Amino acid sequence: MRKFLVTAAALGSAAFAPAAFAWEAQSTVTGPQGQTMTRSGSASCADGSCSRSGSVTGPQGQTATRNRTVSRAAPGQWSSQGTATGPRGGTVTRSRSVQRGW
Repeated sequence: MRKFLVTAAALGSAAFAPAAFAWEAQSTVTGPQGQTMTRSGSASCADGSCSRSGSVTGPQGQTATRNRTVSRAAPGQWSSQGTATGPRGGTVTRSRSVQRGW
């Protein structure tokens, strides 16, 4: 649910407001045997572009990350770039453009 709200807020800020917006969060979860997992994330929007990033670090120190940027090129035109890196170093990159006819 939080991911949806952040995405909606990020896209909404880029589409309708020139004002800057940013947030950061971090949480740690401790399991029943004392293992910990740490999550952190941040997002920001300004001048028609929104970026977000996040990471998760597991009990053995393995970290997975993801980053995404959505930019407004013109009214009705958007581009998006994102990268995810797994705990073993594998990377996936996605890019896309959207154009809507009004």
